[in-house]
Order: sequence, then structure tokens, then C-alpha cells
Amino acid sequence: MMQGENSFLVSFGKAFVPERFRDTLREYLSKAGYSFIPYHTFGILFFVDVFLTILGYFFGLYPFLVETNVVVITLVTFFYFVIMMLFVALALMVGIYFFLNIRIYKRTQIIEDHLPEYLTLVSTNLKGGLSFEDSLWASIKPEFGLLSKEMMIVSKNVMTGSELTSVLRAFGKKYPSPILERTLNLLISELSSGGRIAEILDKSIENLRKTRILKAEMSAATLSYMIFIGAIVMFVAPLLFALAYQLLFVIQGFSQDIGSGLSASGVISLSFDFIEGSGMDTGDFRLFSIAALSIISIASSMIISIIERGDVRAGLKYIPFFFAVANVMYYVFFRILASVFSGMIG
Repeated sequence: MMQGENSFLVSFGKAFVPERFRDTLREYLSKAGYSFIPYHTFGILFFVDVFLTILGYFFGLYPFLVETNVVVITLVTFFYFVIMMLFVALALMVGIYFFLNIRIYKRTQIIEDHLPEYLTLVSTNLKGGLSFEDSLWASIKPEFGLLSKEMMIVSKNVMTGSELTSVLRAFGKKYPSPILERTLNLLISELSSGGRIAEILDKSIENLRKTRILKAEMSAATLSYMIFIGAIVMFVAPLLFALAYQLLFVIQGFSQDIGSGLSASGVISLSFDFIEGSGMDTGDFRLFSIAALSIISIASSMIISIIERGDVRAGLKYIPFFFAVANVMYYVFFRILASVFSGMIG
């Protein structure tokens, strides 16, 4: 029964992936660590799309259409399902794309981190008398993690008859890593010219380690900027929004009291509801504050990741932390300032 269900989902999911895009999709998924296209996942996502669309229809739109005629219900329902299913599908694809992109980034970082140590072993084996192909195989160690698996694939392809330079060139292009690609291209050029590979490896290892040290020094030098941005997101911005809310509440109260007092005295009839007249409401302002803090958290996480690692994808891990702390501190400041202002007004 399970095999029948899986075969149905696989066949159903293939219908959503055109034939001409499958090789490109397979290559992209291989960067994220998937050796095959999960067609059954596409089938499951379609049913998730339908379920979310139906759920939104009956709990969001249908209560407003009950009292209308059949023609309006039919037209609105048709356009709703078309637009909403496309929107949900787009949202799911964007979420999956970000997930895969972050996974590719993490795998690339693992390879770059272990590359100097792996090349050191390769250079040692070359100086010990092994050939370059045998040195690649003998240098594979479990502690190198993903790099060991990739180099194992490279060595097996070479052993089965593939050309070494083409296999190394394909491996260099597999991951979006300029460091890996430049290093392998340098080795390929030396292999083609018959140069001394061990000396080139030693120079490449020295450059890789210098680059790592330089990145660490740059990250340490910009630590004060990251702390400053983090303090603004987690403390300063929530405090300012909470203070602005209390000031808005106080001004509205004063304007109503002054307006009602002057009107009751019969001196002049003047409306001081300038804030309410402009459409500003304390409840709406509180929702705006939460939305603004969320946007600030996302933007600040990206800025910190660019300062720290030079890549925006490294900062996505900070978003949940900044978002949670900023909203908690906003609630805390809101309660504290509410008690302070209520005491002052009272």
C-alpha cells in the first residue's frame, strides 16, 4: 500500500517538473546534498497547497459571500482559487528555495573550512612518493566531513576512467565557492603543465590559512559595530516604539479632555481630535510597532551577517533571536512606561 502511494505521489509530482528543467534541478539539488529529485515532495506540496487554499476560503472568504447571489459566489470562488493557489505555491517555492540556498551555503562553508587541512595531507603524501591520484584518495579522513565525501566521489570517478582534470573542474563548479574553484583551477593548470604540485599545494595552503586569519581579524575588528546594531534592535528600538505609543495615548487623552472642556464651557467649540482625524489609532500603532520591529530584526540580521561573514545568508540564524528579544523587550518597556505615565497622569 505504501509503495502504491509513493508511486502515485512520484508520478503526480513529475507532472509539475518539465522535462527540460529536470537536469538543472537535479544539479541544483546535488549542491544541497540530494542525489535525486524528490518528486513525491512536489506531489505532497500540491495537496498542501489545495488544503491551505480551501482552509482560507471557508474560514476567511466564504462568510462574506453567504448573503450574495450564486453568480457572485461562483465568480469570486473561481478567481480566489486560481489566485490563492498560485500565491500559496509561490510562497512554498520561495520557502524551499531559501531552505536549499542556506543548506548549500552551509555545505560550502564546511568544505572551505576543511580544505587547508585536506590539502596539507595531500601535499604530505605527494612528498612521500605517492601519485597525485593516490594522494587524493589516501588523504580522505572522516574528520573532514563533507569534503571527504566529495573527494571520495572524485577519486572513484578517476578510478573508473574519468579524466582527473575534468573531474576536479566539475567539483570546483559544483559549489559557489571562489576559494575552492581558484584552488582547483590552479592545481589543474599545474597538472596540465607538469609542474611541481607539492610546491603549489604548499603555497595554496599558506594563502588559504592567511585568508582565514584575515577574515577572523576583520570579524573581530567589526565586533563593536555588530554589538551596536544588536543593542539598537533589541533595546533601543523597542524602547522608542513603546515610548511613542505612550505619548500618542497621552496626547489623545489631553486633546479629548481639552476639547470636551472648552465645548462644555460654551466659550468655543473646537475639536482637538487631530490624531484621530488623521486616522491614527493606538491599536494600529501597536501593530505597526510590532511589524516595524520585525522588519528591523530581519534587516539588522542581514547587515550583521554581511559585516561578520561577507554573505547575507549567514545572518538568517540571527533573525529568530532578534525577533524574539525585540518583541519581548517591547512588551516589557510597554508595561513599564504604561505604569509610569499612568502614575504621572493620575
